[in-house]
Amino acid sequence: MEKLKIFRLVPIAEPNDPRWDNSPYQGEVVVRARSAADARLVASEAEKDFLDIDAKLIDDASTRTWSAFREDKLYTVIEDETDTYPGEGLREVVEGNIDPNVVKPLQM
Repeated sequence: MEKLKIFRLVPIAEPNDPRWDNSPYQGEVVVRARSAADARLVASEAEKDFLDIDAKLIDDASTRTWSAFREDKLYTVIEDETDTYPGEGLREVVEGNIDPNVVKPLQM
């Protein structure tokens, strides 16, 4: 198993920043990932994508592109070198409460 790094995704935008309207606030999240860029992907993959539910906006597109975790004006990524979490393990969220339901299904 490959040794990964631990990263903290920390919200940096003010609570009244209008970008939170499109990407809900999820708080601080800790992930195990290959790089800072990969840490953003790991966190965004913990959210449901509208391709996974009945909420498609356009064919073959993904809401993960618009996740708050991928927005550098909303979240910063900091490598955690405290050894609080082991680097060995899966690419995954190791701490934090990510609401997977940031995209709501279509109502029939």
